[in-house]
Amino acid sequence: MKKHLDKQTNNLHVIKERNSKENILHLFESSKIENDWSFSNYKPSETSKWTHGYHRYPAKFIPQLVEKLFDTFIKSNHVHINDPFFGSGTTIVSAISRGYQVSGTDINKISHLISKVKATPIEPNYLNKKLDKFLLNLKNLKENQMTLFEDSVKSFVPIKNIDKINYWFKKNNKNKLGKILGLIYEEKDEIIRDFYLVAFSHILKNCSIWLQKSTKPTRDLNKKIIDPYIIYSRHLKKMERGNREFYKIIPESVKKNTKNFLNITIGDAKNQPVEQESVDLIVTSSPYVTSYEYSDLHQLSTIWLDLVEDLKNYRSEFIGTSNKKREEKDLRSDIALEIINQLEKKDISLSKSVNSFFHDMEEVFDESYRILKKNGRCCYVIGNTKLKGINILNAEVFAESLAESRFLIDRIIKREIPSKILPQKRDEKTGRFAKNEDANSQAYPIEYVVIGVKRE
Repeated sequence: MKKHLDKQTNNLHVIKERNSKENILHLFESSKIENDWSFSNYKPSETSKWTHGYHRYPAKFIPQLVEKLFDTFIKSNHVHINDPFFGSGTTIVSAISRGYQVSGTDINKISHLISKVKATPIEPNYLNKKLDKFLLNLKNLKENQMTLFEDSVKSFVPIKNIDKINYWFKKNNKNKLGKILGLIYEEKDEIIRDFYLVAFSHILKNCSIWLQKSTKPTRDLNKKIIDPYIIYSRHLKKMERGNREFYKIIPESVKKNTKNFLNITIGDAKNQPVEQESVDLIVTSSPYVTSYEYSDLHQLSTIWLDLVEDLKNYRSEFIGTSNKKREEKDLRSDIALEIINQLEKKDISLSKSVNSFFHDMEEVFDESYRILKKNGRCCYVIGNTKLKGINILNAEVFAESLAESRFLIDRIIKREIPSKILPQKRDEKTGRFAKNEDANSQAYPIEYVVIGVKRE
């Protein structure tokens, strides 16, 4: 027994040495861009294949990256994939396409709806029949050819959120969207209804006065607004084509019972409803430091689909929120502590948010270790940025924190992100994403895949 403990202690010492702060910093400084991980030659039609193009989403990473990680680390068809921040569902869809069991969490309720719909194959002929009837009814609403029919469709505009809806939508489009939503809610098949809802959510930005290319909640009173009926019908047909292609490549076992393979929940990445040592591989695109901005970016969907009781409280649930109550304890990463100390001299509030983010991620890494099998790997995709003139070395902090969670840092992949749908600029004074012409700091022109392996 003593011999075993001595050996285990020695192994931990070796892992600790390899993953020391100095070694980790040197590992990143000496790393070179791996061009075969950049996928710069892929067209948008390829990166949005199948159901991946169902819904716009900030910081959406491409399926080719996930698939290459699968090809590198998965040696069997009978595996369990996990994504603690499934977001737009790239990892989820990629896993389902191969017949893998997949689980995951996300605190963002619209993310859950999007990912569930994208990962659920629908028999194409059945969907086509449903869609033909729905689009005919939609056409009748648009052309007002059937007054009795139009009157029978109950408009659905969430009264609770009416002030925010009036703020973002002109009256004519608000009324049309209400009619469309009323028609959607008449669909009794939940899978089809959710399919319609995702398309509805996707078009909201186009139909609003939200500044089209802005990732910040900014109004454009001169914006040329698209008619909801036109863009909604068009996007539904695009989604139908995506589903048809997706259905072709899905294994029969998944088609017969998708629920046996798909287990995603609205919840906390720090405490997943996943059994201990049951996961073979974790692949995730991690949230960025001010990840609570996601709740702002998706607020149009949140208010129209009436997903939350209180937007302010909902915002506080996201990773990195500084007003969370937590016991006082130091960060385990020396690199993170240095960053926080530098930020405190510039902006106390921002330093608290970043500190909270790194604390939350430490708990996520502990949870990753709990659910992974021995020799299982976690792959965290993350970019570095700059706030208030301070370099925020997210990737280096992740690597050191993973080491503190008992992972061995197995590999660091450095890649360019030409295809990533991500705001590329920040305002250095505020640290928030900004329009390209107003910004003065790059955000994530390069990103890393930080890979840890569980050896114990």
